[in-house]
Amino acid sequence: MRLLNRSAGRISRHRRGPVAGLVVLLFGLLLTGGLYTVLDTAFVPAQADEQTMSDEELVAEGRELFLVGCSSCHGQNAEGLATVREGQVKGPSLVGVGAAAVDFQVGTGRMPMARPEQQAPRKGVVYNEEEIAAMAAYVASLAPGPAIPSEEDYSLEGLSEEEREEAIVRGGQIFLTNCTACHNFNGSGGAMPRGGYAPNLKGVEDRYIYEALLTGPQAMPNFSNGNLSPEAKRDVIAYLNTIEDQPEYGGFGMGGLGPVSEGLFAWLLGIGGLVGFAVWIAAHTTRTTRTPHLEEGAEA
Repeated sequence: MRLLNRSAGRISRHRRGPVAGLVVLLFGLLLTGGLYTVLDTAFVPAQADEQTMSDEELVAEGRELFLVGCSSCHGQNAEGLATVREGQVKGPSLVGVGAAAVDFQVGTGRMPMARPEQQAPRKGVVYNEEEIAAMAAYVASLAPGPAIPSEEDYSLEGLSEEEREEAIVRGGQIFLTNCTACHNFNGSGGAMPRGGYAPNLKGVEDRYIYEALLTGPQAMPNFSNGNLSPEAKRDVIAYLNTIEDQPEYGGFGMGGLGPVSEGLFAWLLGIGGLVGFAVWIAAHTTRTTRTPHLEEGAEA
């Protein structure tokens, strides 16, 4: 009994020492880390494999849709095709354009095109959202490119009223500097060289405007995040939303096309109306029916 009491006392003294506390702490950390490693190895890879399989299935579905609806112009592997005539491109390469370009072109109905040699107009959408997402995933798997933006990228949610006003002012300055040459100061669009045109921006969803800025479709320049930050793109969209809701204080905006339409209106209806009225007055002046008097001695 005395031996046991001495041993217990010795253990109790070592347990109260600082070295014993450090040993217990290290043992606890090693035990916790080991359990975490075992659990992480057991469960996380299964979830990652499941997500990978889901992505692979989405890409496979997108490839099937691409082969049916897009490969005749863009090639079996999205490498692009060139026509025999003058080396014109029938369908450009989609390698590296990213998911955002597919979401914009297909989501606005511009693709698939009926006639590849013309500028693609916006029309009815052929594919549903799931099919568009699958084709975007397939094109994105070919090479790195711009991703589809989320609502947080182009929304002013979370900003104060003062910050919103500042964002709109910044967006107006960017738009008036870089975009009015093609899209008009009012965002109404206009004619472009070689039969092209800048589309009307009124009524266009914010996501598609952001994707157009990001990818530069057709004749539009590419405003990547390197030369136009995501915040600047968001500000431009905010400005476009404000001018879309702005009323026509003059009563008749004539399409918002600026001095061209206003000058045409002035010439045709203003000066043209005055000229027509003058002609009408001249045609309806009072005419005399009397014959002029003959001078005396003149023969009748």
